[in-house]
Amino acid sequence: MNLTWQILAAVSLDLLVGDPRWLPHPVRGIGWLTQRLECPLRRLIRNESAAGIVAVLLVVAAAGAGAWGLIGIAGLCHPLAADIVSVILIYTTIAAHDLARHSCAVFRALAAGNLEQARRRVAEIVGRDTANLDEAGVARAAVECVAESTVDGITAPLFFAILAGPVGAMMYRAINTLDSTFGYTNTRYLRFGWAAAKLDDLANYLPARVTAPLIGLAAAILGRRPMQSWRILRRDGRKHASPNSGLPEAAMAGALGVQLGGLNYYDGEPLEKPAVGEPIVPIAAAHILAANAVMFVTLVLFLALGLAVRVGVIHLWHAWRINA
Repeated sequence: MNLTWQILAAVSLDLLVGDPRWLPHPVRGIGWLTQRLECPLRRLIRNESAAGIVAVLLVVAAAGAGAWGLIGIAGLCHPLAADIVSVILIYTTIAAHDLARHSCAVFRALAAGNLEQARRRVAEIVGRDTANLDEAGVARAAVECVAESTVDGITAPLFFAILAGPVGAMMYRAINTLDSTFGYTNTRYLRFGWAAAKLDDLANYLPARVTAPLIGLAAAILGRRPMQSWRILRRDGRKHASPNSGLPEAAMAGALGVQLGGLNYYDGEPLEKPAVGEPIVPIAAAHILAANAVMFVTLVLFLALGLAVRVGVIHLWHAWRINA
């Protein structure tokens, strides 16, 4: 089974079954290693930035070596076993099914008029305080999560899987996990987490810039607002503090005709984020389902584009070698 079929099988597996809690998940192992390294490295290396760099190198290398080793061991048993392990590794880096499942749980709670449950459900997928959110605030949080996670939970791991197979996808997931663990601007992680945050920005740079315009194309396919999506992407995509997160959020806001951003609270502290998009319609629970529809079509478009480019490059390489 070549890499193209491995990726297609992995995406199909994610769409069908998601992330069963009983399945031993490599990303949980990466998270465990990330947390266990912090204190020893802080003790051994006094310079916080240097300690953070070492943590990043160790975790990313361990993730790549672990994936490579598992595939190699499986291959010693049978080539099919190596294919199966490769598919499973890529599958564990993709989160389309779980993103839709969690966000749709928020929608169902809002649709049932149960605001307290909706707040609890959205708290599972966002980092902001949710206890005092109204219905529009809950819907906005869920839509923003779907938009941002379309890159770091779906298209970015696919990008690295297409580029470097399961080892590349797993190394990307390690980078993303490091950023989720250390990439904060508080006193504890401002220096220690600098390398993790910057590497995550770098890893997501190209995937975000390919994904955002594809969200507009997905909007066109779904009968949404493609021109508005591309216009808001150009106008508001770089307002976000992150060099990448604002791009899919702006494209999604334009596609749905809603406004994202605004005031959020984190651990009781207010944070005013730039407004993204225009409130053509008030944001509501139904926009969560619409965002998921855009996300799934964007996944298909990104996968088709990425695999087509990969196959084209391979054919050009073979043609060049034959003619060389």
